[in-house]
Amino acid sequence: MKTILVTGGAGFIASNFIEFVFNLTSDYRIIVLDALTYAGNLDNFSDDIKGSDRFRFWYGNVTNAELVHELVSQSDIVIHFAAESHVARSIYDNKMFFVTDVIGTQTVANAVLKNQRTVDRFIHISTSEVYGTALSEPMNEDHPLNPCSPYASAKVGADRLVYSYWATYNIPAIIVRPFNQYGPRQHLEKVIPRFITCALKNEPLTVHGDGSAQRDWLYVIDTCDRIYRVMEAPLSAVKGHVFNLGSGCCLDILSIAKMILKMTQRSEDLITFTGERPGQVKKHISSTGKAEAVLGIRTGRPFEDGLATTIEWYRDNEEWWRKIEWMRNIEILTAT
Repeated sequence: MKTILVTGGAGFIASNFIEFVFNLTSDYRIIVLDALTYAGNLDNFSDDIKGSDRFRFWYGNVTNAELVHELVSQSDIVIHFAAESHVARSIYDNKMFFVTDVIGTQTVANAVLKNQRTVDRFIHISTSEVYGTALSEPMNEDHPLNPCSPYASAKVGADRLVYSYWATYNIPAIIVRPFNQYGPRQHLEKVIPRFITCALKNEPLTVHGDGSAQRDWLYVIDTCDRIYRVMEAPLSAVKGHVFNLGSGCCLDILSIAKMILKMTQRSEDLITFTGERPGQVKKHISSTGKAEAVLGIRTGRPFEDGLATTIEWYRDNEEWWRKIEWMRNIEILTAT
């Protein structure tokens, strides 16, 4: 039985990934390291997972070199999710993004380097935000990196740092760049759960700018499947590579707001508009060719199907999201 260390494991994508692997196979033990900041939540783990001898939770920060080294030394696979991950929050409180995303990544990479003989692979979870607005469509893994926010620039630093450790030290690193995610247990600061919970409460859905910004959307369980494929692929096929994790289809924010209102049987009169967010990316659309060729990924579920499932989860789990409802809206200075 191999051991996976998941940093930031109590967050949205990571907790879904842990549940995915836990239910799929009994071949892995899972160690979670999480500082339980506002986006980390132990309620994201079921009682079955928390009570299993295949699961261990450590409370701590990825910048703690001694702790990270100890946990990496016990692990065969390291999957580094831990990051500050919200564009709007990075606009007014950006120092913590560089500390966690860059210094934290360096700490994990150093621990992998020191344990290189026993760590089979190191999967770094980057983001499509490193690309900035699409200069070509679809955006492949060689698209220029043009970060448009402090969050995105911190993730570029982490992304390229991991690459440099592979190039310099030959650590078994793989970088994945998920595009926009949605699904159960996503923090209410993100646009889709914010829209859903506003609609369920019959409150206004606030759209930045004219809502024309387009994103590539992938249901989180489809993302988990792709990360699992990176974990299971022959190391020679993935080591030192970057993989986009996206759907290859994009949809604008205003259309999503209208879709949610229709699915929740609310009026479009609930849509309100505010100024454009600073550093707004106008369009993201992922090339899926490399992941299809190397990982054998399947097409993700249609957006409408994933959205319906997500709405149902938030409708059925009001107790979960009511606890963090006060963090749903982030006040920032708008660009216009």
